[in-house]
Amino acid sequence: MPLPMSQRFRGFLPVVIDLETGGFNSRTDALLEIAAVFLRMNAEGELCRGESLAFHVLPFEGANLEPAALEVTGIDPWHPLRPAIPELDALQRVFREVRAEMKAADCRRAVLVGHNAHFDLGFLNEAVTRSGIKRNPFHPFSIYDTATLGGVALGQTVLAQAATVAGLGWDSNAAHSARYDAELTADLFCLIVNRFRPVFDSFLPAGGETAA
Repeated sequence: MPLPMSQRFRGFLPVVIDLETGGFNSRTDALLEIAAVFLRMNAEGELCRGESLAFHVLPFEGANLEPAALEVTGIDPWHPLRPAIPELDALQRVFREVRAEMKAADCRRAVLVGHNAHFDLGFLNEAVTRSGIKRNPFHPFSIYDTATLGGVALGQTVLAQAATVAGLGWDSNAAHSARYDAELTADLFCLIVNRFRPVFDSFLPAGGETAA
């Protein structure tokens, strides 16, 4: 019988997060997009991508916007047709769904999965502090980083190259959208976790349950 998610990751729920930002300084630069992708364990015990949600985010008051960063992402923060919402609203919507997933999976904490994940976690933690949110479901420093995992499993640390080697494809026109990058990162994470399943299973004690 396949292990439930809570036993596969020691009671932690991996949630893929991607942020698009107005620069590289998490304290001063704007958070512009946030996407979250939830993961499922299927009947065969393989990890697979579940539902996604994504929001355009209004720059917080006084936020810095680096022209070079906006050129890379193609985001116009003030475009009249951009359906952006306040940072606090976006975080609360994401966290509400994360908590529901944690409860359904019987997990005690969420762990951010990302490509160069400490970048996303740094911006997320700063946004949480800035917004005055008291209950952040994500672990404050633990992550799963597909840049590192991609280097180990595929010999590639760049998302585009790792995805291409893995046979997932890469759409350069869609890249640097939080939803696209998060969903591709989720597929990459699932592929690597599933590829290492025989190694993981070999360490399971009799009965197939992990240690608490």
